[in-house]
Amino acid sequence: MERLPITRYVLNFWFLFILFVSLLPLILFNFSALKDLSSSLLSLHTIFLSILIEALPFVLIGILIAGFIQIFIKEEHIQRWIPRNTLMAVVMSCFVGALFPACECGIVPIVRRLIAKGVPIHAAIGFMLTGPLINPIVILSTYMAFGNNLKIAGLRMLVGFVIAIIIALLSSLFFQGSQFKSSVQPISLTTTNQQPSFVTKLINMFKHAIDEFFDMGKYLIIGAFLAAFVQTYVSTKTLVEIGEGVPSSILVMMGLAFILSLCSEADAFIGASFSAIFSTPSILAFLIFGPMIDLKNTIMLMSVFRIKFVLWLIALVATVVYISIWILSAYL
Repeated sequence: MERLPITRYVLNFWFLFILFVSLLPLILFNFSALKDLSSSLLSLHTIFLSILIEALPFVLIGILIAGFIQIFIKEEHIQRWIPRNTLMAVVMSCFVGALFPACECGIVPIVRRLIAKGVPIHAAIGFMLTGPLINPIVILSTYMAFGNNLKIAGLRMLVGFVIAIIIALLSSLFFQGSQFKSSVQPISLTTTNQQPSFVTKLINMFKHAIDEFFDMGKYLIIGAFLAAFVQTYVSTKTLVEIGEGVPSSILVMMGLAFILSLCSEADAFIGASFSAIFSTPSILAFLIFGPMIDLKNTIMLMSVFRIKFVLWLIALVATVVYISIWILSAYL
């Protein structure tokens, strides 16, 4: 099934949607009876736009890399680079993921292209989990957020890397095949006997990147809106009050990481603000779980992969992160 071309109607729809969400609080503010509602909607609108603006640069990086993979990387290259051994494939993918400056939503289009090109699902999961978690920008921001302290940054990098390998290896036991939705079909290029020029390939890369942006962009908007809605109307104070004791505080901070849907390049500064309330293990759970799975990237994952697969992946990530941090808490 070929994807429909992007038309002016699609562009106009999303432009009007964002404009409507942006102006709605200002419109309601003129009606005195709706001022209370307007205040909460203004907060919703501010959080929504901040999440969107924060994520867009990394999504753009992700779709450009996805376009490059689609045009310039052949299936034979993937087969040659990925080791046949499951453990080696997972470790290599985690190392490669750690070098990519992509957030948890920007990594989704890249993973989609890699799987379509023949990367095994377990290797793709390893890449997807480590990319937003321990890339150089994230580690540097974590180091700065905690007062130039190497302890949290080092723990985030080392523990997160090990957890990602464990999850990817476990996924190889449960999941086979691409796990794409039946409606999601890899884009196949028209093959001709004539080798296209570099300029033609570059133009095709940008065409695919634009197509990818509008395909994934609507799910980013939906996910950002849901995350903003939850942040606005769900009291985080209640969650904080629940988090007494190490086991419950780890669970609460993982829940906060999922709800807040922070960009992994900036979440360390929010995590540092909880240092006076929560223990080091729970802060570490916040910093590791959030970049792996949050609300907005769950919506994006569900747009590409089978819902059953996404739900099982979330459960697997949450279980491994919780158990690992809980065991580690005895030594921190």
